[in-house]
Amino acid sequence: MLAIGYFSGKGEKNIHDSLSGYYLAGKNLGFIALFFTLYATQYSGNTIVGYAPAAYRSGFLWLQSISFMTIIIGVYLLIAPRLYVVSKRLNFITPTDWLRHRFKSKAVTLLGVFLMLWGLGNYLLEQLVAIGQAVAGMTGGTIPYQFAVIAFVLVMLVYEWMGGMRAVAFTDVMQGIVLMVGIVFFLIGALYLVGGNLSDVTASIAEREPAKVGVPPIEGTINWFSILLLVGCGAAIYPHAIQRIYSSQSERILKKSLARMAWMPPVTTGFVFVIGIIGISMFPGLDDANSEQLVGMMANEIASINTIYYWVMVLFFGAIVAAIISTADSVLLSFSSMLSNDIYGNFINPKASEKKKVLVGKVGGIIAVIILLWIAWNPPGTLYEIFVLKFELLVQVFPAFILGLYWKRLSAKPVFWGMLIGAVIAGLLTLTGYGTIYGIHGGIIGLAVNFGIAVIGSIAVPVSSKHEVYAEDISSLKIDA
Repeated sequence: MLAIGYFSGKGEKNIHDSLSGYYLAGKNLGFIALFFTLYATQYSGNTIVGYAPAAYRSGFLWLQSISFMTIIIGVYLLIAPRLYVVSKRLNFITPTDWLRHRFKSKAVTLLGVFLMLWGLGNYLLEQLVAIGQAVAGMTGGTIPYQFAVIAFVLVMLVYEWMGGMRAVAFTDVMQGIVLMVGIVFFLIGALYLVGGNLSDVTASIAEREPAKVGVPPIEGTINWFSILLLVGCGAAIYPHAIQRIYSSQSERILKKSLARMAWMPPVTTGFVFVIGIIGISMFPGLDDANSEQLVGMMANEIASINTIYYWVMVLFFGAIVAAIISTADSVLLSFSSMLSNDIYGNFINPKASEKKKVLVGKVGGIIAVIILLWIAWNPPGTLYEIFVLKFELLVQVFPAFILGLYWKRLSAKPVFWGMLIGAVIAGLLTLTGYGTIYGIHGGIIGLAVNFGIAVIGSIAVPVSSKHEVYAEDISSLKIDA
C-alpha cells in the first residue's frame, strides 16, 4: 500500500496543487479502478468483522444484510448517472457542491456539511474499531487492540498524503481482490471444521437456540424493511461514494461499474452471513462483547487445521486489513475534502489557492483522526451499533438529493427545516434509547417527517418561476452549460 501510494503521487504532476487532482484523481478513473474502489469502499472492515458477529447474535434474520447491500445499487442508479453529468458540467469536488449550487442557501449547505461530516466521522470510527477488533482477535491479544489501530492508521495517512484519490483507488484494486479471495477461503475453512454440512449446523442451532432459526416476530420483520430503507438511502449518499461518481472517466464506465456491483452482495455479505451462522455452532453462548471477536476466534481454529490453512488465514488476515483500510482511506479523503473545500474554501478563506486548500484538508484530516483515535481507544458500542448510528443522521440529506435532482419546484427553506427536524427526531430517539419504535429506526421516522416537510412546504410556498427555470437547468442532462 505504501509503494502504491508513493508511485501514484510520483507519477502525477501537480497532484497536490489541485482539488480535482488530489481528491478526484483528475476525474479520470477507468472501469477497473472505479469498480474496485466502489467495491472495496462499500464492503468495509465492518462487512467481515462486524456482520459475522451480527449474524451470530441475530441468526437467520441477518439475511437482511444481503438485501440491503443490493438495494444500495438500486438507489445509486436513481441518482448517480444524473449527478455525474451535473458534476462534470459544474466541476463539483464534494457532495455538498450539489446542495450549494442547487439551493443557493448557506443554511442548507452548512447543515448538509455537518450531517455528512457526522456520517463520515462515525464511519471512520467504525473502521478504527474494526482494525483493533480484527487484529486483537486473530492474534489472541498478542498484538493489542490499540497498537493495531495506531499502526494501520499511520500506514493509511502516509500513502493517502502522497497520492490522494489515485493512491486510494489503486490500493483499492489490490485490497478488493485480496478481500474477495480471503472471504472464499475463510468460508471453505469454516465449512471444513463443521463437516461441510450446513443442514447439521442449522439443526444444532435449532436445538440450542431455536429463536435464531425461527420465523422472526412481526417487529423483526418491520425492522428488516426499516433497515433496508435506512441503509439503501443512507449508503447511496455516502460522501466518499458520491465522490467516486464524480471521479469516473465517463458515464458509460460509471454505469458498467454499478452493473457489476449488483452481483457482489450474494458473494460477499452472503458468504459472511454463512460464516456467522457457522460461528453459532462453533462457539455457542458468547455474549455481545465476546462475539465481536468471533471472526478472529474462527480464524485461529481454521489456522490450526494444517499448514496450508495456516497460510490461508495469513492471507485472510490481509483481506480483513484490506477491507478496513480500503474504506477508512476513502472516508478520510472525503472528510478532508469537505473540510478544505466546503468549510475552509467557501466560508473561511474563499480566496485561498487550491494548493492551500489541499494542505488545509490534509492537516484537518490528521487532526480528525487523532480525535477519533482517542474515542476508539474505548469504543462506545459494538460495530453494528456504530454502523446504525451514522445512518440515522446522514440519511436526512437524501431528500435534498433525490427530490432536488428530479423536482424543479423543491424549495430551499422546506429542505432545510426538513433536514433539521428529521435529524433532531432521529438524534433524540437514538440518545434517549429509543433506537427503534415497533422495529422502525429513528432515522426512518425522521426521514418520513423530513420528506413530508420538504414536499408539503414546497407545494404550500412555491418557488419563483425564475428559480424553477434555474433548478431545471442545473439538474438537466445537457453536457454544456
